[in-house]
Amino acid sequence: MFKQFKNIDTAFQFVRLFAIIFLVCNVIICLYTVYRTTATVQKGQQKIYVLYNGKLMDAIATQRSDSLQVEIRDHVKMFHFYFYSLQPDEAVNKRHVTAALYLADNSARQEYNNLSENGYYTNIISANVSQEVLDYDSIQVDINHVPYSFRYFGKLRIIRATSVLTRSLITEGYVRMTDISDHNPHGMLIERWKVDDNKDLTLEKR
Repeated sequence: MFKQFKNIDTAFQFVRLFAIIFLVCNVIICLYTVYRTTATVQKGQQKIYVLYNGKLMDAIATQRSDSLQVEIRDHVKMFHFYFYSLQPDEAVNKRHVTAALYLADNSARQEYNNLSENGYYTNIISANVSQEVLDYDSIQVDINHVPYSFRYFGKLRIIRATSVLTRSLITEGYVRMTDISDHNPHGMLIERWKVDDNKDLTLEKR
């Protein structure tokens, strides 16, 4: 009699152990399935399908942080291009400077006001001078701290009737994120911008 009860108790313990193991396995399988499904859905949401010339093409969406340095460099590059690309044409200069001032804070406007007060833009027009920004040498960006600091290394070419002057252009500042707009496609704003070096390098006769 007692042996029979013992066998029943052993069988019950075995069944209970089997049920627990079965339940744990099912939970693990369910959790793994949910994880894989979520990962697949997220991966699928990063795909963008583009219709080009009647053909369906797919593109992969990436996080903005993956291209942050590239965007900052381009923002800084375009600011310097607009701010320093000048022609003996008041309308062109106004259009370029206005575009530059959308990309920076009051520090850039202060530099513009200083140049204006010194007659810089008037001399450009009256002397028929063209000024262009050569492709930058480098733009150092630190994205480890917010706002992001940068240092720009480039050159200016100033073309006069009888000569071509090349000047260094080294500036520094900070970039913070802001809203994207038609005037500011990267959604960035240059702050505390200043010119560190702008000296004559070479002078060539024309």
